[in-house]
Amino acid sequence: MTQTRSADIPAEGSGQPQDPPSDDLSRLAELHGVAPSYRPSPDLAVAAPATALTRTLTALGVDTSTPAAVAAALHARERALRERLLPPTVVCWSGTAPRALDALPPGTRLTVTTEQGGTHSDTARLPPGVHRLTAAAPDGRTAHSHLVVAPPRLPAPPGRTYGLLVQLYSLLSRRSWGMGDLGDLAALADWAGRSLGAGFVQVNPLHAAVPGPPTDPSPYRPSSRRFPDPVHLRVEDVPEFARVEDRARVDALLERAARLREGVLEKGALIDRDAVWEAKREALELVLQVPLDPGRQDAYAAFLAREGQALEDHATWCALAEVHGAHWRRWPSGLRDPRSAETARARRELAGRVDFHRRLAWLTDTQLTAAQRTAREAGMAVGVVHDLAVGVHPDGADAWAQQEYFAAGMSVGAPPDAFNARGQDWGLPPWRPDRLAESGYEPYRMLLRGLFGYAGALRIDHVMGLFRLWWVPEGEPPTEGTYVRYDAEAMLAVLVLEASRAGAVVIGEDLGTVEPGVRERLRARGVLGTSVLWFERDWEGDGRPLPPESWRADCLATATTHDLPPTAARLTGEHVELRDRLGLSTRPLEEERAEAAADAAEWLALLSRLGLTDGQGGEDGEEAGIRAVHRFLLRTPARMVGVWLPDGVGDRRPQNLPGTWDEYPNWRLPVADAAGRPVTLEELTASPRVRALLEVLREDTSRSGPPRGAGRP
Repeated sequence: MTQTRSADIPAEGSGQPQDPPSDDLSRLAELHGVAPSYRPSPDLAVAAPATALTRTLTALGVDTSTPAAVAAALHARERALRERLLPPTVVCWSGTAPRALDALPPGTRLTVTTEQGGTHSDTARLPPGVHRLTAAAPDGRTAHSHLVVAPPRLPAPPGRTYGLLVQLYSLLSRRSWGMGDLGDLAALADWAGRSLGAGFVQVNPLHAAVPGPPTDPSPYRPSSRRFPDPVHLRVEDVPEFARVEDRARVDALLERAARLREGVLEKGALIDRDAVWEAKREALELVLQVPLDPGRQDAYAAFLAREGQALEDHATWCALAEVHGAHWRRWPSGLRDPRSAETARARRELAGRVDFHRRLAWLTDTQLTAAQRTAREAGMAVGVVHDLAVGVHPDGADAWAQQEYFAAGMSVGAPPDAFNARGQDWGLPPWRPDRLAESGYEPYRMLLRGLFGYAGALRIDHVMGLFRLWWVPEGEPPTEGTYVRYDAEAMLAVLVLEASRAGAVVIGEDLGTVEPGVRERLRARGVLGTSVLWFERDWEGDGRPLPPESWRADCLATATTHDLPPTAARLTGEHVELRDRLGLSTRPLEEERAEAAADAAEWLALLSRLGLTDGQGGEDGEEAGIRAVHRFLLRTPARMVGVWLPDGVGDRRPQNLPGTWDEYPNWRLPVADAAGRPVTLEELTASPRVRALLEVLREDTSRSGPPRGAGRP
């Protein structure tokens, strides 16, 4: 997970002494899934501040205003749990009976109404889906529950495969309008699949952004995760574009797009998402004046029917944001409620704009689907790997449309750890676990279903959030938060169900501190992990680089990520110089240099001992080191091996530098070569250096048989 700007994170605590929680408060918190303490390490327990517990419980609808209120809430919660027949959502893995049924009184009658409308009484032989379970106890009590039936495991990647990782906005072709688009994604997948035998292309989250200007450039703080951002559209690929009558305006817009593209590729300009969107929006206004032909009209109608109220809400928010600004909490009071009479009236008055944004969602979904189809037709075993951000912007469309599911006054972050003593506040409102369970996880299910509609695989950012999230009360520093637990069994079951329906792979970003048992539970359900070379050391032993045979098999293995230095910078130590220039270093420069050099030297020594740097056709220097790193990844048993595409041209700059905002151009850099010169998609696909690196992986992954080395499961 990426950090937000430093201004979002208070520099220090409140300075006020924190009262320890009472026994009643701690017990009440536990019964609602709120942790009264946590363990940053196995030998250390840290108590959550009483304020964190009370404010978190308040966000969950529990009255903690006085000690008497806490005692009453505790009594009510204990009684409710004692008397209830079933939890609001019950999980069943195909072929087994739900464990929640074991606690039912003898003689309880069960009835299941399936998604398809049939009725069953045998819960062990139900089809996958989300069904309705009714229990009638002999004493007259009844209960209704959502029953999630999921296959035992996710689909596995088809054999061993390698692929490319790239931030889509950074990948400009000679047809881009100043940033990479879905046409570029399709072209990259087509080339990589057909020419090099790649199995996937992984991109950043393409979720809808909160409109600006200025727009937050981070793809990890979107307005909506449910719908994609139309800024990624290849406008010329919309069929109606060719039939726009005002060709003079079209030509002017194409010239404007060319200037944006040339500014980035030839004049050193940063990617300007707002300028790109303004040009595309004007073009799409013209495009959407062209009537749809009958087949296209039918396809659009089917999309509207499929997406239903969620799309209506998203388009309404977009239309209202054009009038009142993007921060819905500042709108007139009646419009802050998506179900109010004022909002319904405004939707009618803005019907044209609402339909404009519905059409944009359809066009973007169509091009995303086409990109995945192109990838599979090019021979890719997986195709496009999309990225699911951990949350949404508090002022965005999802937070407005789904207010009942978000915890008011709370933000997601991370507790203090060895890398950040102040903790982190990501500025994202968390989902309420109680409301999710009561709904049968409907918003989560619909989110996944939408993404899996055009994804060959899904990477889940901070996958540990399926188990628990660090909630930070608004106005408090991240140190004053607490963990809130989610029903991981239900979250996993819904994930496995929706991914299985789509035949898609799931990759969990599980870097950093992970609660004991989490990786094991994810692996048991077929969720792949994420392993990054520089972090793979024997932390429980001598701390040395982990030999390839000791890596786990069920993972995506890479040399770097968008939040880390590219491999060339890591090998040369240039990332240390960058952090020092920006004032991010915590120690003298020489100490940082020495540690980075020692780290790289240890890895290079291992690569040399394994024979990965010798006898490789006269290679030398940095390029040889990058190839050796990837040869090492191929020695591991990892089922998926990813290449950070900028590594192919020797790019030195990270796409994002956590802990910075204006100090560094996060999320606005094009792919560039070692000298910092932007490299187009056309140049990448023709580059001997890129091809030489990818041929290393192609040769290995094209062989039949399992990955080399047994590895950890």
